Amino acid sequence: MKVASLIFLGSLCAINAAPQTVTEVSVLNTPQPTEARSRFAMLDDVRLLANGLLQLGQSLREFVHKTKGQINDIFQKLNIFDRSFYQLSVVTSEIKEEEEKLKETTTFLKANNEEIRNLSLEINSKINSILQERSNLQSKVGSLEEKLKDLSQSMMPLEQLQEITTLKDVIDSQEKTIKDLLMSVQEQHEQLNSQKIKIKSLEEKLNYDPFQETTEKSAEPSPEAPELLEYLASNSTDSTMDTNDFPTDCSEVFNRGQRNSGVYPVKPNQSEPFNVYCDISLDGAATVIQRRVDGSVDFDQNWDKYELGFGNLEKEFWLGLAKIYSIARQGDYILNIQLEDWKEEKRFIEYLFTLDGPTSHYTIHLTHLSGNLPDAMTNHTGMMFSTKDKDNDKHEDSNCARNYSGGWWFNACGDTNLNGRYTCMRSRSRSLRRKGIYWRPGRGSTYTLKFTKISIRPSS
Repeated sequence: MKVASLIFLGSLCAINAAPQTVTEVSVLNTPQPTEARSRFAMLDDVRLLANGLLQLGQSLREFVHKTKGQINDIFQKLNIFDRSFYQLSVVTSEIKEEEEKLKETTTFLKANNEEIRNLSLEINSKINSILQERSNLQSKVGSLEEKLKDLSQSMMPLEQLQEITTLKDVIDSQEKTIKDLLMSVQEQHEQLNSQKIKIKSLEEKLNYDPFQETTEKSAEPSPEAPELLEYLASNSTDSTMDTNDFPTDCSEVFNRGQRNSGVYPVKPNQSEPFNVYCDISLDGAATVIQRRVDGSVDFDQNWDKYELGFGNLEKEFWLGLAKIYSIARQGDYILNIQLEDWKEEKRFIEYLFTLDGPTSHYTIHLTHLSGNLPDAMTNHTGMMFSTKDKDNDKHEDSNCARNYSGGWWFNACGDTNLNGRYTCMRSRSRSLRRKGIYWRPGRGSTYTLKFTKISIRPSS
């Protein structure tokens, strides 16, 4: 660019030099004022050219600074990518090492399983031979008893008495041996079953794609520790306003003239005041009790937090079982569930809704009303609420909240769960997929969800 500018400047100088020679040759024939005007014109051209070159240099300087800044940004992003790729490589190598250990353990267990199976076959053959010997001994004893009957009228010889005693001792010892062998066979059978269970669990671990699961975990948002949704203290509300004047729920907020959705204080009957998010439309208002939008809040919490409530009322939150109960106990309410999957399909469903109190572990009762979403909650009616530290589900051998993440009205593990782990896409890993947010009707497809909102409003 600089070379081109110098060439251009030289050309202009050469062009300006040519008219000067002509002027010198014809100086006798040209008037003096014309020569002065020509010189001033040349100076104006030089000034314009100089200004143009200065502007060009300034633009070049700004372009260079901007380019340097962009290059520095690129280098910073490359460094971040290198660190992330290195961390991912370390995690992948660790997973590969664990996978090799699992393979070795599986091979070892399979070898032990073969040895135990061979030993069991050998014991079974011994038991069969012992049973056959026992039957032979019993036949001998039977023949001796017949002889005893024949000799009952006379004195039995001493040798026969000794033989009978010896045979009885042999039979007793054989029966004891058979019992011991049966106990050992039973123990071997139990060991075989435990080995099969271990092998099956190891094979399940080996079947998943560790790199894919690591990538999915790195792509998921890292949820924050949620804030508790406390009740409003007396000093946190307007001192000039009586808390008894607070509305009882969002429908009353609407009746008092509010027309914008947002956070409002309410005070249900026989409850302390607390904040809620009111979803207000032209037709009325509903109290939102749960919302999932981006995975910013960790919903895998204990019973106390699910009872009090946690999260951010403007984003993701769970209002709290005690607060939901204090609203729902005021009358007949409708439960509205709005869902959106990762194909951006939106659906809803509504139930007639009642909730029992804390002594019944907040048992839910639902009656399906309407909606374009397949019903997946009717089979949850009558279920108590469960968390990872308070197992109230109907599954006898497992804690569904611990195995599937999040608190919910579980019937059995694998049912619908709208408080599960938030995942950014449909995971290929079964272990991650079953811990996610999903809607599972009795028939039809399972919906893996991107957005959920649960709200309640009076039925009348």
